[in-house]
Amino acid sequence: MEKPPLEFNLPDTHEEGKLYVVDSLNNLNKLNVCPAESQRSLDQEENTGGTGESVAGSSTRNQCLFFVIFILTLIVSLALVSFVIFLIFQTRNEVDQISSRLLSEKKNIEELKKLNNIILKHLNQSRIKE
Repeated sequence: MEKPPLEFNLPDTHEEGKLYVVDSLNNLNKLNVCPAESQRSLDQEENTGGTGESVAGSSTRNQCLFFVIFILTLIVSLALVSFVIFLIFQTRNEVDQISSRLLSEKKNIEELKKLNNIILKHLNQSRIKE
């Protein structure tokens, strides 16, 4: 079943009134036929003269902005990773230095213990002789 086309009897009014009625009918048709997203794009096309320049310019600008933010994020990430690697090497060097100092101090303590034992033995022998 086909629906008969809507017919409107427009009263005989001034030219501005006719334009207003036609514009209102066009807006009503757009609301009934187009979903909300397409309505916005239609409105944008009407604002740009139907060329779509603002949509294309906006898309290009968004892609450029995304690319710049992506590059900046990569640079910051690289800097942070480099800093962490630097800190790891510095920490490893410090731990190596501390462990070598501890080993040398351990040797010194063992030598002092030996000397202490020798001195104690000598003192003990000297007391025995007295």
